[in-house]
Amino acid sequence: MGDTTVSRLGAYAMVAAGGLIMLAPFYFMFVFATHARTDIFRLPPPLLFGHDLPGNVAILISRMPFWRNLGWSLYVALFSTVLTLLFCSMGGYAFARFEFRFKQSLFALVMGTLLVPSFMNMIPTFMIMDALGWIDQPRALYLPGAASAFGIFLMRQFVATAVPKDLIEAARMDGCSELGIYFRIVLPLLKPALGTLALITFIASWNNFIGPLIVMRSPEMYTLPLALRSLQSPVGTEWGALMAGSAIATLPLLVLFVLSSRQLISGLTTGAVK
Repeated sequence: MGDTTVSRLGAYAMVAAGGLIMLAPFYFMFVFATHARTDIFRLPPPLLFGHDLPGNVAILISRMPFWRNLGWSLYVALFSTVLTLLFCSMGGYAFARFEFRFKQSLFALVMGTLLVPSFMNMIPTFMIMDALGWIDQPRALYLPGAASAFGIFLMRQFVATAVPKDLIEAARMDGCSELGIYFRIVLPLLKPALGTLALITFIASWNNFIGPLIVMRSPEMYTLPLALRSLQSPVGTEWGALMAGSAIATLPLLVLFVLSSRQLISGLTTGAVK
């Protein structure tokens, strides 16, 4: 074998080893979901699936309104995704194809928000949600982040490369309204970027822990990350039930990522090479 073949095999081996290391926590989470708490802390720990999954799920349902929390997580993630796609695509289109006063300054201001640490928003977010009367309401989770700086930047870059100016001008000359141009011409051309942003937004909303922790008060209104955290107790945590809940919460994300991984890569790399 030549040096090139050896180097390629070595690179494949490193990628495979890294993949196994990254997948190990997920594998053990699913394995522990099928074992009782006493088996999980046994040495050596169980490496194969057990038979305690129904019992763990029964404990999970008895300790918390799990299915209601799952429904709230789905509701908030879907609304967050839809609103983010709408507002970010509008903002990105405006910054890419419209000319108006203070355009560069406004875009710089939007990008500057990426430099603000997220923990600095916690107290202002709570104060604003409390003043609006949105505490313990799902709208407090999906409305504040509906126009993210990352989403606007991604859409602006994609519009600049994928939506020709001549096409927009031709539509205007034909008498198409601005909203008609946006919905009938721009949005169909943004499908790769919209798919990428939808996947990123859905996963971020689904895994959001700090947001519900700030604004949610009732256990029946918790989303899954916060609800599962409430299972931990200094007296004794049912780790089998916690792992079962975590596994159920992870399954939709794994399926979504497997089905849309190619779309994600396409959306992120489109326009990177001319």
